[in-house]
Amino acid sequence: MNNGRILNKGVILMAETGTGLKKETAAALSYVVGPITGIVMLLLEKNDYVRFHAMQSIVVLGGLALIQWLLGVTAVFAVFIPLTTLVGFILWLVLIYKALQGERWKVPYVSKYTDKLLK
Repeated sequence: MNNGRILNKGVILMAETGTGLKKETAAALSYVVGPITGIVMLLLEKNDYVRFHAMQSIVVLGGLALIQWLLGVTAVFAVFIPLTTLVGFILWLVLIYKALQGERWKVPYVSKYTDKLLK
């Protein structure tokens, strides 16, 4: 399927998602600005694949932001902020890559919450 492209005869094909993007692209975009784009994609999309990644973005990246905030509030544990930032950045890159590859990769320990919230 030639998603959203104009063919030689001027026929426009419908995209796989409500945003007009390929589902892999829309899923990857749900991670770009963390939980913010996750919320946007969750509200705009009906595609199950995109909604899964949008909800996972909200839960995982929102959870990491909350953990970093809590570590920052407590001066004793603030030394762990660089570690959580590094782990979060690597996880963010992996999630975008997996979404672009069309893989429904579930983050361990967090996926049960993602699945519950999607039902």
